[in-house]
Amino acid sequence: MKNIDLLRLGEKLLISKNIPNPILDAEIILSNALNTSRENLLINLENKINNYKKTKFLEKINSRMQKVPIAYLINKKEFWSTEFYVDQRVLIPRPDTELIVENALKFIPNNLCRNILDIGSGSGCILISILKERKNCKGTCLDISKDALNVAKFNAKMQHVENRIKFINTNIDNFFSYKYDLIVTNPPYLNKLNISNLEEDVKCYEPRIALDGGLDGFSEINKIIKKCSSLMKKNGKLIIEVDEFQINKTIKLLENFGFYPNFVSKDLSGKNRNIISSKI
Repeated sequence: MKNIDLLRLGEKLLISKNIPNPILDAEIILSNALNTSRENLLINLENKINNYKKTKFLEKINSRMQKVPIAYLINKKEFWSTEFYVDQRVLIPRPDTELIVENALKFIPNNLCRNILDIGSGSGCILISILKERKNCKGTCLDISKDALNVAKFNAKMQHVENRIKFINTNIDNFFSYKYDLIVTNPPYLNKLNISNLEEDVKCYEPRIALDGGLDGFSEINKIIKKCSSLMKKNGKLIIEVDEFQINKTIKLLENFGFYPNFVSKDLSGKNRNIISSKI
């Protein structure tokens, strides 16, 4: 069987299950099965494929038909122009979360050392991306999930920054440390009702612990802001990602715990997403 024939079969199977972007998904899955780039696949559509790789492709097409996210099927996701390893132990990095990195870099001069804490680090994509841009900085990945930290450790090693990161497996309530210059976090901020309304590939496969912000979506946000008030240096920066409808309440929480909200930053779709604040 040729690549083009297998692609058409994959597309047909995905269409039968109403999977969005069936052509693109089939191309990504086949290029992954062939261990080549999508571009190289598309210029070699007449090449024949062996039975092993055909079977591998069809297995992943079947998983995609069950709504397993593409990122988990190919075990990678691009973030801040870098490929990160991901699997079902961690939340899949979103393009909007790159805004945290963008905002963080504004407060870190190239030649200075800054100590950074990433709360709920997951795959480690936020802190690792910052450290790759700022060679003199160091940081800590904090996560309640030991499995997630193992993924972060793997990514840090792949990106050659593991010697500048500490990995700590604990709940934020039980974390006691010295003062940080910068704290970044993308906490769970969805309420339980919102989780049930998510698309199947998110609610059925991505880790619930990384999504569930409690009954009102604020249980983790509240804990993090309260704890950060004692973990941050004076004039240090806290960058937190929240839902657009949580901005005002989050700002009030920040003010109650000794932070001055500097500004709110919009995501790629123009929605308020990041709050940048300073410790008073």
